[in-house]
Amino acid sequence: MQKFFLLLLFFMQLYASTLQTSLLSVNKEEQSATIKAPNLAVGMSGFLVHQISPNHSAIINTIVVSKYDTKTQLATLKIDDFTTLQSDALPKLTYQPQKGDIAQLALNYDRALIIAPTEEIYYRLNKSIPSTSLIHPDIFTALLSANGHPTPLKEDFEEFRKSMQIGLLFLYLDKKLYTLDAKSFKILYINDAPLKEVKNDIQLPFYSRIKHIEANWFGEGSDELEAYKPYYYELLVEYNKHNKQFYEIVKNSNSKELVDEFEIGEK
Repeated sequence: MQKFFLLLLFFMQLYASTLQTSLLSVNKEEQSATIKAPNLAVGMSGFLVHQISPNHSAIINTIVVSKYDTKTQLATLKIDDFTTLQSDALPKLTYQPQKGDIAQLALNYDRALIIAPTEEIYYRLNKSIPSTSLIHPDIFTALLSANGHPTPLKEDFEEFRKSMQIGLLFLYLDKKLYTLDAKSFKILYINDAPLKEVKNDIQLPFYSRIKHIEANWFGEGSDELEAYKPYYYELLVEYNKHNKQFYEIVKNSNSKELVDEFEIGEK
């Protein structure tokens, strides 16, 4: 547990503030760009910013780290449209990213949500994650109830991310803590977290002081979650099909039937 705490402390110190660096190159055909920066991880998300004048700048695109070489510290960024403030009443920006524009990564990494199966595990994790504003899962449960989803969907996590401005999601699963970028849903880090899990204490879909979540009559997410581990393994696999470390973990888990969903070697 001490080693686990130290790893988390190191991680949170690395990303105590937003990382900013200039684009080294842009590939317009592949909608990608390159930067050089230390301690990045595949899946980190953020924005591209263009400096219009000394006192004015504008967000022009969203970005996600798609490749990272730890030796050269060179990262490839996947560029996508910025739609957060999309409105027919606002002018549409036609500017194309170029060398020198600013990449901002690790946004809101000081705000996070913990998903854990029991109250004991939740509070142990809560005490072990320093320098972070942790949004209580009760608030996420209230959103699920408003959406009629006793089973949380990726869309629910995305809505919560936007409304609460969180940057990270901590998900406990099978004695490991998965640190996810809340926007890309990519696994950034996997830490051993050997916490005792009492079967009778498991709460679905995760620990919360709110015991009942309203359900829609039909549709995805409207059914009660039957088991914690299989569902969250499946959810993680869906958005991390190229993660080799996670692939090895799944191969040795009770959800090893999901290994066929991975696309290792195809990227």
